[in-house]
Amino acid sequence: MAGEVVARAPAKVNVHLAVGPLRPDGFHELRTVYFAVSLFDTVTVRAGEGLAVSVTGVDADVVPTDRRNLVWRAAVLLAEHAGVRADATIAIAKAIPAAAGLAGGSADAAAALVALDALWGTRVSRTDLHLLAAQLGSDVPFSLLGGVALGAGRGEQLSPVLARTRWHWVLGIAGEGLSTPAVYGELDRLRATGTLPGDSGLAPTDPVIAALRSGPPSALAGALANDLQAPALALRPELGRALRAATGAGALAALVSGSGPTVAALAEDEQGAIRLAAELAGVGLFRTVRAVRGPVPGARLVG
Repeated sequence: MAGEVVARAPAKVNVHLAVGPLRPDGFHELRTVYFAVSLFDTVTVRAGEGLAVSVTGVDADVVPTDRRNLVWRAAVLLAEHAGVRADATIAIAKAIPAAAGLAGGSADAAAALVALDALWGTRVSRTDLHLLAAQLGSDVPFSLLGGVALGAGRGEQLSPVLARTRWHWVLGIAGEGLSTPAVYGELDRLRATGTLPGDSGLAPTDPVIAALRSGPPSALAGALANDLQAPALALRPELGRALRAATGAGALAALVSGSGPTVAALAEDEQGAIRLAAELAGVGLFRTVRAVRGPVPGARLVG
């Protein structure tokens, strides 16, 4: 057993998110294109007696440190799979805001799987790690994989997508966290009342995948889509102002990431992202603004 192991995993943006009907298992059928960006949570694990989880950094005060945390559940699941004791002290250093539509909890779980596998010397195959990740949550497998990927099922069925271009984004977190189940519930309500179109078909991903493969940024800007944006706006109307502020400040396009409340604004290039971030930081609509790039790899050991 190693003395200390450190791993990190990135945030994600859904550059395409089509939500289908509710399935018998309680999940919605999805077709999504995940995109990993350069905003990382770091997980440090050490030998210990039993499990202990601590959290520092962004939104640390709202992240549980008991079995409600995906990291705790990841440790128990990996230990049961490998037939070892779930003994570890786990420290999560958060840079990804909580409940922001960026899969911060999923990133933590993926980093914990990688770090604990090394700490305990369990040598679980990448395939088995993916299967364990899928048991933890729909976004955890992509947090392991990173890069760009097409997600199907509830998002856990992944097909890597080749993206030859480096893309630059500005992430603006508009207000406090939004509950993902609440946003999905609002989508179902809006569809049932006819306020939004029904879920008879999932929008194709071909345009966004073609844009990611070959560019230019204007092509990707025109292909961005998120079925959860309308219900997120219904629950948090001020997100509309945030989206308009991003495009007014020079973003090629802006959309709500996942279930929100993060606004992901696409920039022309790195310098454009820096200028956009500076302007958005001054408008008073975002509690956090970060310029990021991608795609970046998924959960990896550090050092």
